Amino acid sequence: MNITELLASFQAQHEETTTRAGELRAQISHLTASLAETEARLADLAIARKVIAELAPAQDEPETTETSTAYQAIVNAFNEHPGQAFRARELHELLDMPTDEASVNVTRARLGRLTRQGFLTQPGRGRYQKRT
Repeated sequence: MNITELLASFQAQHEETTTRAGELRAQISHLTASLAETEARLADLAIARKVIAELAPAQDEPETTETSTAYQAIVNAFNEHPGQAFRARELHELLDMPTDEASVNVTRARLGRLTRQGFLTQPGRGRYQKRT
């Protein structure tokens, strides 16, 4: 093999290697974009899981005494006033419970659960009444 053939061989290898490097760069770019999308999806799923875990206790976890007492107070209020419809805030005032927005929102969730279980009905938006 003479020098000219050796240089031509190096040139061919250089071109092949340059082509392969370009292909790998394209793959890296594609994988980087896919990785960013996947990591964003993972973050969304983690947030959703955290929110759901905070809102709904696990099925095998017993309700705390505080939660059971709150449900019982709500049920008792509806039993004492079977024909009356209440808003969550009105129920808090009736039961002398805190009326801050967070507490009222927890009660709204409880009222929704009692409605889905068939104990309450919703005669109007945001209003709850004992099912007769």
